[in-house]
Amino acid sequence: MTVIPTHTLAPGYEIPRLIKGGWQLAGGHGPVSADAAIADMMAFAEAGISAFDCADIYTGVEELIGAFLRAWRERHGPNAPAIRVHTKCVPDRDVLPMLTFAHIEALVDRSLRRLGVDTLDLVQLHWWDYAAPAWLDAAGHLATLQRAGKIRHIGLTNFDTAHVRAIVNAGVPVVSHQVQVSLLDRRALRDMAAYCREQGIGLLAYGALAGGFFHERWHGAAAPAEPLENRSLVKYRLIIDEFGGWDAFQRLLDQLATIAASHHTTIGAVAMRAVFDEPDVAAVIVGARHAAHLAATRAALDLTLHDHDRETLRALLAAAPGPTGDVYALERDPSGPHAGIMRYNLNTAGERVS
Repeated sequence: MTVIPTHTLAPGYEIPRLIKGGWQLAGGHGPVSADAAIADMMAFAEAGISAFDCADIYTGVEELIGAFLRAWRERHGPNAPAIRVHTKCVPDRDVLPMLTFAHIEALVDRSLRRLGVDTLDLVQLHWWDYAAPAWLDAAGHLATLQRAGKIRHIGLTNFDTAHVRAIVNAGVPVVSHQVQVSLLDRRALRDMAAYCREQGIGLLAYGALAGGFFHERWHGAAAPAEPLENRSLVKYRLIIDEFGGWDAFQRLLDQLATIAASHHTTIGAVAMRAVFDEPDVAAVIVGARHAAHLAATRAALDLTLHDHDRETLRALLAAAPGPTGDVYALERDPSGPHAGIMRYNLNTAGERVS
């Protein structure tokens, strides 16, 4: 069995370099069986993928992980191997102008209840609109809750470089930044990576498989027609457009297929390995929904790309026109297509947080 490599994200806090994502267990990706989801999480954890990523706005996912944690402790007893759970704090956009410490505390307390834990391992702050100036206060509120023992570590997600710098300069002990990184999207590997390296902040990369587009089913296929099957495909189809369009994506898939064939592996494994090999990426988050995907997910860990593989990919990516700008800049543009697919007010849609 492949040994899952680890990364020390902070002193005394080690994570596997492969993390199971939770977004695909939320409502936008089709029906979810709780029993099947828990069994799948059990299979991933038993295979050494012992960290799970979720968010307070992923409908039902914190509760599912909480149920899994109870099942894990029942199976392994008091000496159960450690499971890391990374969640997010995502205040609703409509709440941002009047956000207070009490609101952030209520969100954190709700995550504690849903997960059934005394302390949250890692809370990653997301902020929809920089025009609402309490983003720095919100990060400080998380630091206060960390000192109170409710949070072990603080991370960010989808901030640009200037705002990460401001939060760090304010004394908030940020240990990680979750950002989109793939062969299609290199935005986080520019100024952001350099700054985070300087500060000892690990990048937690999502989107390495582009929502499933890095797969043999799309190689040589026509561009998908609307409507797409799920929200992941909608999101990453837009990234393909930024990269240069469907024809440019097919040229990338051609190269990935050639590399994969030379290594007797898959397009997805090559795409993931390329992200693993980025020196500033601490871990890759993969939204493999079912345990049936476990072997394919782990295949990237057994793969070693040759120098000429990397050179081929580097030349192809250098010719791509985008995506451009800093982390999440395209997604923050209210007039752009990326913002048009966002759901900004999920946190209080089903229950009031005060």
